[in-house]
Amino acid sequence: MRRVIRGNLQLSLIILLILLPLPALAIPAITCHCFSERSYQPSRPAASDPYFLATTQNSFFAVVFNVEKKNIVIKKQQGISPDDLWIAYWVASGSGKSPEVLLGSRQNRENWNEVIAPLHLPTKSLGTRFAKAVRLKSTSGRLAEAVVDELFMRYRLLGEAELAVIRQAGASSQELIIARLIASRTGQSANQVYLEVKNGSETWGSLLQKAKIDPKDMQREISVMLR
Repeated sequence: MRRVIRGNLQLSLIILLILLPLPALAIPAITCHCFSERSYQPSRPAASDPYFLATTQNSFFAVVFNVEKKNIVIKKQQGISPDDLWIAYWVASGSGKSPEVLLGSRQNRENWNEVIAPLHLPTKSLGTRFAKAVRLKSTSGRLAEAVVDELFMRYRLLGEAELAVIRQAGASSQELIIARLIASRTGQSANQVYLEVKNGSETWGSLLQKAKIDPKDMQREISVMLR
């Protein structure tokens, strides 16, 4: 009898171990966007840079697409990649479809080209850079960069040559946005600002402080830059 009970317990444990991972597969990956360092400290000048980059990008996104910043943060926490958010909201702005519908379609497709191509959107709606990236079946990362570049052109934040130079220097979209914001207050070029951080002579936190830009008021700062 004891052998039967022991055998049943072992079988139950095996079944439990097999089943435990299954719910986890149905739960989207959660990306933590909580930052322990949110203010500039001269003793640790780069410690808060990840937060400054993230909040500047989120603020820019919120202003250009007229959405609540907290909703964007929540979507990222739910596991939606920043690249997919840029693409979905950009295509939504030119297609009349909601970002949520486009993001849902993306889940069932191998890439964004399979979502966008059937919409038959004119190049004017997508922008020349983005439309070309779609035709080339570019990665999500490249498509997202094209969205930011289109927005920089739309708001005349940089000229084509200036944009090409800072991108070729290696600036990510986060770095591009914060560099342009700081440049708007200091009179430097965005590329000069970016290179100061890239070569290690400054951090994003130190440059924000020198430019008297308060990260807590980032959305207003972005709105002023876009006027």
